Amino acid sequence: MAIDQAFNDTIVYYDDWIRKAVPGYDDLFAIARELIPFTTDAAIDVLDLGAGTGLFSSLVRETCPHARFMLVDVAEKMLNMARERFRDWPDRFRYMVDDYRHFGGTERFDLVISSLSIHHLADNEKQALFGRIYEVLRPGGRFINVDQIKGPTPELQQLYGDIWLERVRKSGAAEEQIQGGMERRIAYDREATLMDQLSWLEEAGFTDVDCIYKNYLMGLFLAVKSAV
Repeated sequence: MAIDQAFNDTIVYYDDWIRKAVPGYDDLFAIARELIPFTTDAAIDVLDLGAGTGLFSSLVRETCPHARFMLVDVAEKMLNMARERFRDWPDRFRYMVDDYRHFGGTERFDLVISSLSIHHLADNEKQALFGRIYEVLRPGGRFINVDQIKGPTPELQQLYGDIWLERVRKSGAAEEQIQGGMERRIAYDREATLMDQLSWLEEAGFTDVDCIYKNYLMGLFLAVKSAV
């Protein structure tokens, strides 16, 4: 099954599932919002890669209500959910059904965000994407990425998976959703280690790079493009 079809099939329950499946969801995205350096009246341009139903963009919009958004995702039904979510702001949201590995052009952004998406790419594709993100950011812009992290050893990778399964079951997620999530992980996940991801961001040109928050397999990455 193609990845767009696999995620289109989850639209009925996706938002509820993500809140249960992401370790430390509330803390993770609260901290992500703290990393947005712009004031509430700033009319910034935001690019959301792998936007899905628009969950991350909705949090950015709450922080920067005058922001303009471009949401990119390969799964059209997911983006249709985002269109419904943002139907009251048609002049501030644009949508692109496409594989963001092809994203480029001359348009520039103040903030690039992504959540739970880039880990689906092969390592060389992640590296190339980080370079393109650097190019589309304006000087002083930021890249904020919420994504999965591969354990640095097989033992730690197994621990991450075991803890995740225990937590998601305790969260009350339906067993059907859990099995579907595990099947998607096996089929589509291509996680990279924490150190590799930080190194690739630095190689792309970002000056200030860090994993601000980590909860087992989940990390919040910040990369800043120099203002000069």
